[in-house]
Amino acid sequence: QVQVAESGGGLVQAGGSLRLSCAASVSISSFYAMAWYRLGPGKQRELVAIISSGGSTNYADSAKGRFTISKDNVQNTVYLQMSSLKPEDTAVYYCNLYSTRGNSWGRGTQVTVSS
Repeated sequence: QVQVAESGGGLVQAGGSLRLSCAASVSISSFYAMAWYRLGPGKQRELVAIISSGGSTNYADSAKGRFTISKDNVQNTVYLQMSSLKPEDTAVYYCNLYSTRGNSWGRGTQVTVSS
């Protein structure tokens, strides 16, 4: 079973930055895509950013220009660099790894942006 662990969340002031990490227990090269989702208070789960095994990326409109998803195949880690954070970015951020055998979710990391 694939283990996925997110880290890097915390409390930050509006306008600040955070980098989230998603570490996998297996080679991420075995996944055809990797994504960051978030679940904010009173909101539905939102796909924030996704990266393919080939490196193609796509972002939610709310993340474009502020967030960057990347991956390190050696460290088996997916990153989400977040800048110009807003209070509405407050959420639990989850990593999801897609494979032909199913998805692997982490337990999430809390990001809180104060105004």
